[in-house]
Amino acid sequence: MDKAKLKVQQFKHREQAILDAALELLIQYGEDRVTVEQVAAKVDIGKGTIYKHFTSKTEIYVRLLFDYERQLKDDMDQAIKDADGGDFSAPARVYFGKRMSDPVKARLFQRLEERMVANGEEKEKLAELEALRQAALAGLNESFAKRIQEGRLIKDVPPYYYYLAYWSLTHGAVELYHNHSFQGMIADKPDFMKFILDLGLHMGVKNPE
Repeated sequence: MDKAKLKVQQFKHREQAILDAALELLIQYGEDRVTVEQVAAKVDIGKGTIYKHFTSKTEIYVRLLFDYERQLKDDMDQAIKDADGGDFSAPARVYFGKRMSDPVKARLFQRLEERMVANGEEKEKLAELEALRQAALAGLNESFAKRIQEGRLIKDVPPYYYYLAYWSLTHGAVELYHNHSFQGMIADKPDFMKFILDLGLHMGVKNPE
């Protein structure tokens, strides 16, 4: 490998290390307590090196959100193809699995986005993020429409009803996971989230397997 390619590879590797460290610190301490200095220390680089990759802590947040949503869209695109090939539960399995496999991270990303919206930060990037979501939603709605036409879903309703039901169940489960009023009630949180995921897989499906 020539020096130029090696340098690019090292740059990308370091950038991913910064993102991984930032995410770990955000989950551990919350967005109000994490600093660029802490991220740099965790990666064992100087603070100035962080700014070779990201102009601000907010830009790190945006990148984490984009990476999360892009991966979900890529996985959903494949799941929709799988559904067209006969694996009809694939979209639900991917959607609920991605959103609910790590409720702590899911809630963190919700807070980060809510904070940027409230502060009027990164408006253009947030608009791009919303466009990415809408593209994913369009594919998912098309899949729902096909399943309705095939008679595989119990209600002939606008396809987005099913998406909003997915959204409501996952976001409600994530909020409940963190709500202090229910902490003493849920003895086994992972098992509870698996139960909700199983409900989601069969939600609205006619004669689920």
